[in-house]
Amino acid sequence: MFIDVLVTILAIVVGYIIGSIPWALIIGKVFYKKDIRNYGSGNLGGTNAGRVLGAKAGAAVIVLDALKALIYMCILNSFAHFAIPYGGLAVIIGHCFPLFAQFKGGKGVASAFGYLLGLGVFGFCDIFFVFIYPILIFLLVLSLCKMVSLSSMTALLAAAIISIFTNNDVIYTILLFLLAAFVIYRHRTNIYKIIHGEERKVSWLK
Repeated sequence: MFIDVLVTILAIVVGYIIGSIPWALIIGKVFYKKDIRNYGSGNLGGTNAGRVLGAKAGAAVIVLDALKALIYMCILNSFAHFAIPYGGLAVIIGHCFPLFAQFKGGKGVASAFGYLLGLGVFGFCDIFFVFIYPILIFLLVLSLCKMVSLSSMTALLAAAIISIFTNNDVIYTILLFLLAAFVIYRHRTNIYKIIHGEERKVSWLK
């Protein structure tokens, strides 16, 4: 038991470090000679990268940010399966407060979806309920409101709510609610803009 606790703590620390890899910053500086923290919203996430650097760069950042969580969870699966949910969450925290970028990162959405996929793939939750359905909800809300922020918050909250009825382990339901609450908190400025009709919409869906 004591060893398991130590391994979990180590998994959390390593997860935070891996999550701190700022792909948006790296791609912007290496391929576009731009520090995207000085443009748009200033966030090191896929949405801002897409607006500042273009759709291809934005898509690359989203995929890489999601893979940070998923690949790390895959690594943990080989020797510390029990630590996967906690190490994966640490990746999201690292993404939002990156050690390598003055603790100013993204809002955690792409990494969160990578985390949900990992929970499904590695058997902690049903993949349809924890990942596929939230993705479909994300796409549905996005098609209706054209706002990535609102779609992301809705999908992650839906994953947590669905978990109440489909997951027998209350711990993972609690983790999903904590994740949703954290991402919603990270979007607090977006919520203000949504309320006041100032939130930017996805141009290609207009």
